[in-house]
Amino acid sequence: MAQTFFFNALREAIDEEMSQDPTVFVLGEDVGHYGGSYKVTKDLYEKYGELRVLDTPIAENSFTGMAVGAAMTGLRPIIEGMNMGFLLLAFNQISNNAGMLRYTSGGNFKIPLVIRGPGGVGKQLGAEHSQRLEAYFQAVPGLKIVACSTPYNAKGLLKSAIRDNNPVLFFEHVLLYNLKEDLPEYEYYLPLDKAEVVREGSDVTILTYSRMRYHVLEAVKVLEKEGYDPEVIDLISLKPLDFETIGASIRKTHRVIIVEECMRTGGIGAELSASISDRLFDELDAPVLRLASQDIPTPYNGGLEKLTIVQPEQIIEAVQKMMALQV
Repeated sequence: MAQTFFFNALREAIDEEMSQDPTVFVLGEDVGHYGGSYKVTKDLYEKYGELRVLDTPIAENSFTGMAVGAAMTGLRPIIEGMNMGFLLLAFNQISNNAGMLRYTSGGNFKIPLVIRGPGGVGKQLGAEHSQRLEAYFQAVPGLKIVACSTPYNAKGLLKSAIRDNNPVLFFEHVLLYNLKEDLPEYEYYLPLDKAEVVREGSDVTILTYSRMRYHVLEAVKVLEKEGYDPEVIDLISLKPLDFETIGASIRKTHRVIIVEECMRTGGIGAELSASISDRLFDELDAPVLRLASQDIPTPYNGGLEKLTIVQPEQIIEAVQKMMALQV
């Protein structure tokens, strides 16, 4: 086992896949000589050359379209979005092209494309750099959406995403890059469609993902001291949702709290809540409770920014209130 930073775990995944498969290549702004804004592609340019680590102009729609075309011809592109919010400029290429071409071609084309990069609310990055694009893309057919949360799952999930024959949106949180974790020295892959039971419990199921995993775990430390026994699930796969794991937990606890950094209106939690009501309504002893970001542009001011997203204190209060409703 070796202690590895989150960003280096991602770099190792890309390096290992590029070394094994000559069709894998990286493209994006500053991914080559500079090594990426968060150093995920550091030194790969020297190792693989400019045709496999390709610095692009500031033209997201153009290089995303190029990557879709490359994927159609049998290559395996990895797009790095310098900030995932910038990829809204390529919404058409991602949705109408990457997401739909395998279907509209009658299966004649595969689209083995990974679109990865930093997103989420950082520390005073401003509204345009604090986007959470999972809500924008969850309704697009043909896409897989993954949110990694630890160095271990970041590496294993990215390797699987690169090998997948479908387009994968791979979300990394900007505030998780400096996390450290012991990683196995052997090669490993993780499934793209499975949630992780982070903590087993019997009182209430807390569904979360990405950075909010750590806010939830911080809240759980307090809740444990107060005698509560929450079950914590990191969704990881945002599309498709792992309802096998989610359902098993809800049938055990009969209570659900969803904690996300996405917007409350139209967010992942909204879809998740509706799906739980559709499939598991009779298992619920209380209404599904959602904790999400406020529906406003993220303020630059640090204090105001903090108020827009869910904090551990709110999670603690939500569990206390929900458990007080039990018969």
